[in-house]
Amino acid sequence: MILYLRLLGESLQFALNALRNNKLRTLLSLLGVTIGIFSIIAVLAAVDSMDKKIKDDLSDMDMNTIYLMKFSFGPSEVPRWKREQFPNVTYEEFETLKRSVNGVDKMSFNMFTRNENIKYENKTVNSIRVKPSTNEFFDIESFKIESGRLFNESESNSGSPVIVIGSEVAEGLFGNSNPLGKKIRLYGQKFTVIGVLKKQGQGMFGDSNDVAVFFPVNFLRRMYGDNNQSLTPAILIKPEKGIDIEEFKADVSQKLRTLRGVKPGEINNFFMNVLSGFTDFIDNIVGQMNMIGWVISAFSLLVGGFGIANIMFVSVKERTNLIGIQKALGAKNKFILFQFLFEAVILSLIGGLIGMFLVWIIALVLSSALDFEFVLSASNMLLGTGLAAFIGLLSGIIPAITASKLDPVEAIRTGM
Repeated sequence: MILYLRLLGESLQFALNALRNNKLRTLLSLLGVTIGIFSIIAVLAAVDSMDKKIKDDLSDMDMNTIYLMKFSFGPSEVPRWKREQFPNVTYEEFETLKRSVNGVDKMSFNMFTRNENIKYENKTVNSIRVKPSTNEFFDIESFKIESGRLFNESESNSGSPVIVIGSEVAEGLFGNSNPLGKKIRLYGQKFTVIGVLKKQGQGMFGDSNDVAVFFPVNFLRRMYGDNNQSLTPAILIKPEKGIDIEEFKADVSQKLRTLRGVKPGEINNFFMNVLSGFTDFIDNIVGQMNMIGWVISAFSLLVGGFGIANIMFVSVKERTNLIGIQKALGAKNKFILFQFLFEAVILSLIGGLIGMFLVWIIALVLSSALDFEFVLSASNMLLGTGLAAFIGLLSGIIPAITASKLDPVEAIRTGM
């Protein structure tokens, strides 16, 4: 064990000497490993950060929550022309399903629509996310109130002109003053502010509630009706805990098919989007992005491996005389083999550590500059280290075997 520790120390010394004595050659050779490890770890860190952000954004919602609507969250086998003929879900269907479907914890009716401008006196906040819904939506998605309250069932059913605003909307319209009870203008109508949400931060899809407002969906239905092209209605269904989700989906599907008069054998003219299925779709995209990153980075690692092999062949040639002397003094073949293998691994690790250090610096800079946390996980760092060591081992094996098989007499004579 002590022998191998001494061997490791000597190899480290040889590797550092190679860096000092042949700075440009070594730098150019290590550049491939550095770029390769940087590329892989940067891609993995970016994808992991994106994946973590998406999962965090969805963590407040039950993964079994169903979005019942005319559109699909992911790819669909239904032809586009046929999907475009699907009717929107209606408020009447929402009320019927709410009464007839068993196993429902909460069910809400929402409308997705374009962003709008909101005014208070002479102040305007532009491009605000408008989220009309029934009051049950607040029980499906977790909301944290900074001040005031959320609208209740009575206000929801009657379509009262009350509104709950995000923290950035409140700051933009009212500054440091209390917004509760103030009248703001939206769609040319006056709404009374009854609540302000706690600051949430930027969502992965740019859908932060900080720049959103919530009001009763029936207010918008009363203004525009149910057939406005700029409105996309959806029924959100949160099943009870522990329920068989597939049986529940089948029950909902059958009842809506009956309501719509869909005949047996015909496909559904609606989509049941489940958040757990959406996360599976995201996981698939994340896996594909990781694969693309690996393929691109493999070329850099290949070049880096050739660079390390080049350094080791030159190192063997330069130290041929020394190898001969070592073998003449009794050094075994495996001693010479491990000496050059350790040196190759150490050189590759130096390149890999530089690459990971660059990723860490860039992650810090981007996390500070953007409202997004880039995560360089310990698993990715271990992966980078292991990959660098593997590249060094792979690149150094042939030069090391060549060095270990040198004849001592010929090696000394060649060196002289």
